[in-house]
Amino acid sequence: MGKNNLKPILILSLCLALFPLIVRSDYYLSLMIFMGINAIIVMGLSLLMGYAGQISLGHAAFFGIGAYCSGVLTVKFGFSIYTAFLAGTFLSSILAVAIAVPTLKLKGHYLAVATLGFGEIIYIIFNELLDITGGPSGLSGVPHLRILGFAIEGGIRYFYLVWGIVLLLLIFSLNIICSRVGRALRAIHGSDVAAEAMGIEVSRFKVHVFVLSAVYASIAGSLYAHFITFISPPTFGLFVSILLIMMVVIGGGGSIWGALLGAGVLTILPEYLRAFKDFDVLVYGGILMAILLFMPEGLLKGLALFSGWLKHGFGYGRFSGGKDVLVGKGSGGRLDEPPHS
Repeated sequence: MGKNNLKPILILSLCLALFPLIVRSDYYLSLMIFMGINAIIVMGLSLLMGYAGQISLGHAAFFGIGAYCSGVLTVKFGFSIYTAFLAGTFLSSILAVAIAVPTLKLKGHYLAVATLGFGEIIYIIFNELLDITGGPSGLSGVPHLRILGFAIEGGIRYFYLVWGIVLLLLIFSLNIICSRVGRALRAIHGSDVAAEAMGIEVSRFKVHVFVLSAVYASIAGSLYAHFITFISPPTFGLFVSILLIMMVVIGGGGSIWGALLGAGVLTILPEYLRAFKDFDVLVYGGILMAILLFMPEGLLKGLALFSGWLKHGFGYGRFSGGKDVLVGKGSGGRLDEPPHS
């Protein structure tokens, strides 16, 4: 995982532990739960896009598969919550393999269009299976989570559950990145041909990271369904897939921490822009454009550069060759990479 990640994880854990004790508002707790659910999906997308360099415009489909498996199996067929949860993860894995094997041979726009097509097919299925999914009207009555007979409903309990899972997946993801698998993914991102020449099984790694990101999305979908207790197709459409990609890009595609930051910003930002009423969409778009123009490598690196300018002057980072721009000395400029030896 790297020593340089330990301190941020401890600080994040402490802040999350104290948040419900300080902020008593159900509204802010619910907002943080949604942020955590988005963070789970975006961490998987960051591994896929930021590290392996593969674009997916259909990840909302895996989000929906997890949600609908949990909802349909518990409401329509009386399965236990645990069985439904695992079924959603298993089905997402199988479909991810089926999609990844043929589509990950494609590159660039072709890969994006292929995953877009998969997402639209799943969206149509959610709409058309009226007797099972409820169609456009949605599916209601999804039960709340219960762990060992203990109800985990909305509020503080669900907040700790969701963010506990986020922290576990964060540590798992950071361990992947700092391992030989992470180095292989970065090599594939740089050049498929060069990676294969170095003995890396490019196809296998691409499939594995795609399946892993699909599992992340499925877990988030199940958590979403049992929190809201109502699901409908629009929640898992193309717009949601694009929003998830924007979270990765805005936060910083080449960093898990950036993905978390992007998920947080784009989950909270629309709530505070409601004050602009009819102009909230224009302001929202303007803010995103400004971030992409002035911080093209994402908020995480942009804020780190800005901090460096405040400490060392405007030339910091511009002439430094990119070293020690983001984190402490010896980190190689990436919070989630191990120090160079």
